[in-house]
Amino acid sequence: MSDSPAFGTIGWVDLTVGNAPSLRDFYAEVVGWQPAPVAMEGYDDFNMVSTATGEPAAGVCHARGENAGIPPQWLIYIVVPDVAKSVAKAIERGGALIAGDPQVGKEGGYCVLKDPGGAAFALYQPGKDG
Repeated sequence: MSDSPAFGTIGWVDLTVGNAPSLRDFYAEVVGWQPAPVAMEGYDDFNMVSTATGEPAAGVCHARGENAGIPPQWLIYIVVPDVAKSVAKAIERGGALIAGDPQVGKEGGYCVLKDPGGAAFALYQPGKDG
């Protein structure tokens, strides 16, 4: 998410699951994406790279650490100017925080929430330089 899209748009999509390598291989075979490891703390998540563009198209991540509470589904990351403010509004309107800290640092950050209908989504705030 280094080249941040406009606020209110979907900036990224990923899948967080218990067995990331299995789903990495599934989507590599079914869609033709090429996996590129992303080093985490003691394991790799994966950017799935489009063979048509050479750019990451999506991510496949392990349900570990901060991601442990994220349901196994495709998760969109919506770009907002202020994660803390947007999380507060979501909670006021019946949403719930699943994971993440609304107080992001200069590198930016994200939170995963549930909307009132039960669907999970993430809010992403770009860093000061992005």
